[in-house]
Amino acid sequence: GKSTLADRLLEMTGTIVKGANNAQYLDKLQVERDRGITVKAQTATLLHRHQGGNYLLNLIDTPGHVDFSYEVSRSLAACQGALL
Repeated sequence: GKSTLADRLLEMTGTIVKGANNAQYLDKLQVERDRGITVKAQTATLLHRHQGGNYLLNLIDTPGHVDFSYEVSRSLAACQGALL
């Protein structure tokens, strides 16, 4: 879900090369890759060009499980906007 969306945004903006073995790019821990879950929040910054303007986007890929609600709430408090 959220990690896959973050991966596609990174690809669409050219931050990472599309299809170059980038599955679960933001999931760094082996347990995250093995189980397909996000355990530790990861951040990424990317530059998006749209209609002549440049936009700096800061992504925070957070865990989705209720056990990590504190980490998610801290991440959301730091955001000016959020896409869930």
